[in-house]
Amino acid sequence: MKTIVLAEKPSVGRELARVLGCTSKYRSYSEGKNYIVTWAMGHLIELADPHIYNEKWRTWSLDTLPMLPERMKHKVIKRTSGQFRVIKDLFKRGDVGELIIATDAGREGELVARLIMRLGGWKGPVKRLWISSQTDRAIKEGFNKLKPGRDYENLFKAAECRAEADWIIGLNISRALSCKYDARLSAGRVQTPTMALIIMREEEINNFQAESYWQVQADFGSFTGLWKSSRGATRIKEQKRAQEIALKVRDREAEIIELIRKEKQEPPPLAFDLTALQREANARLGFTAHHTLSTLQGLYERHKIVTYPRTDSRHITGDIVDTLKMRLKAVLNSRFEKIIREILTSEVKPGKRFVDDSKVSDHHAIIPTEERVELQRLNGDERALWEMIVKRFLAVLLPVYRYQSITITTRAAGEHFVSRGIQVIDRGWRKIENPEEKEEEEERSLQNLAAVGKGDTFKVLSAVVRQGFTKPPSRYTEGTLLDAMENAGRFIADRELRRSLAGGGLGTAATRAEIIEKLLSNYYIERNGKTLYPTSRGIELFELVPEQLRSPELTARWEQRLARIAGGNEKNTDFSRDIRSTARELVEKVKKSTAQFQPKNLSSTPCPICGKMMMAAKDKKGRKRLVCHSLACGYEQSESNDSSLSHRPSKREKAVTRQLVRKYSDHSAETSTFGDLIKASMERKKG
Repeated sequence: MKTIVLAEKPSVGRELARVLGCTSKYRSYSEGKNYIVTWAMGHLIELADPHIYNEKWRTWSLDTLPMLPERMKHKVIKRTSGQFRVIKDLFKRGDVGELIIATDAGREGELVARLIMRLGGWKGPVKRLWISSQTDRAIKEGFNKLKPGRDYENLFKAAECRAEADWIIGLNISRALSCKYDARLSAGRVQTPTMALIIMREEEINNFQAESYWQVQADFGSFTGLWKSSRGATRIKEQKRAQEIALKVRDREAEIIELIRKEKQEPPPLAFDLTALQREANARLGFTAHHTLSTLQGLYERHKIVTYPRTDSRHITGDIVDTLKMRLKAVLNSRFEKIIREILTSEVKPGKRFVDDSKVSDHHAIIPTEERVELQRLNGDERALWEMIVKRFLAVLLPVYRYQSITITTRAAGEHFVSRGIQVIDRGWRKIENPEEKEEEEERSLQNLAAVGKGDTFKVLSAVVRQGFTKPPSRYTEGTLLDAMENAGRFIADRELRRSLAGGGLGTAATRAEIIEKLLSNYYIERNGKTLYPTSRGIELFELVPEQLRSPELTARWEQRLARIAGGNEKNTDFSRDIRSTARELVEKVKKSTAQFQPKNLSSTPCPICGKMMMAAKDKKGRKRLVCHSLACGYEQSESNDSSLSHRPSKREKAVTRQLVRKYSDHSAETSTFGDLIKASMERKKG
């Protein structure tokens, strides 16, 4: 009997087939003596549309809300239905006796496979391939250590609950808001509290009032010091007081009255999980979270030189330690060769801070694989991201950074000045984190403090008063927003609740980039360089959404519960019941709301479809667009008058186009949109 291997993507399926010796290749699967390898194309199954449950739900109306099916239904996605039929036929073959799930080893991958099995009618035994890299060695080891399918049933239940929650909350609230205010509005259990973070930060910035302060810096010749109060503060609120201090100490004798030396050490940073890598790539390379993930996916699937991307762990398990030397050798032909050879001169022994089985759930940290890298095959972005991963991997394996901190207190004319510096003892992991040219700059920051001692006297050569201003909090970048999403519990006022949500965030490592992209696509936020701004449309929507859905508390709690379901510590039926209850409550609040929706960012251009004034917006690439906010329309076009620039037709425009084409067109391919028909009509009038 043969075994079906179900992968998630064609590229991965073909690689598995190659390793398993499946030499007969067909469009939708590959077959060998013992295995038939087939694949999904991402999701082949999705939740059914509302009208499948109730024909009344086809029409958007407040009267039909909330939509709360007792049991969720699924349907085959039309564009990939052919692939599903092939898999279903393979399930029925008489020479097939077992199925191996080889989709992505995570919550969403489990959902992809289990729904295909459910709708495809698979009834046989199931095993699970669970690997963290796509190298031949990892694949072979994975097939030698297959796990029982039943071990992952709770993971599937958690994934199904997540999809169900998004449908029930997202569709009900989006319909309620859109119908209530006759506008194309959307909300969701993750996107709305994420948008709230950006808007609340903007409010903090707008309400911030800068305050002046002054500091006095004294020059003692070989070093400088900042004036400090008896409480250690270095800022002075009154300019006159600062000027008096500066005048008082100028040309006076100063004495070092206190010198404190402390030896300190700084451990290496942890390895990357997906969110940490997205933050770093945004800060250092300017990558969006989505671009980082897609580039990383290529390094994992196509090049096979990094481990599984969608991980939320920054540690490795004990069984990985024996492979570290091979992983180091695999990246020798890189600019890190000198450091790597230094690490390889002794036994590779990472500390407990990096090796911790208890902090690895599904997948360990993102690290290089044992596959030898071919740098010439990487494009610029791939190489930059890969080097970032390798650099962090090497830093983790290097010794701690050791230094001596030096704090000096100098007294002049009864006033005290503080000077701080460091003296490096062992650069440790910083020899790779900081380029070598930074070392001299770091040493200069010592101000020669290592050469002075308690009781030494100096003359105050000058004392300068400098004015400063308090600064508002910074706007979010994608990197800092990812951090805020991951640690959403810190935005909750209640201390006990905040503590209980310490491990709960908005979304997961695998979905956060998608949420940010969705907010951009809906014109609720905009990019300006690296910075994220809320749009007037986003702010207006924020005021309309029930307060319960704005808070990160609700979503963070849900994510915690999904994790408990995956771990077998909570029933999925309890979660489903509570989601429906929450949706009912939120919809009722929207219905009863007395708030008004008054779009502020309207242009002077009427919509060619419905006549309403269109909203000025920017798309994800920063290009200006005009968008009709009407629920029944949604037309979009470039803000430019250049007719050569394409616009994004709405569903209504497409429908009108089809009617007009059928009625007036000679069925040639020249006229394709309503806009073209208008243009042609105007030209005829001119003629």
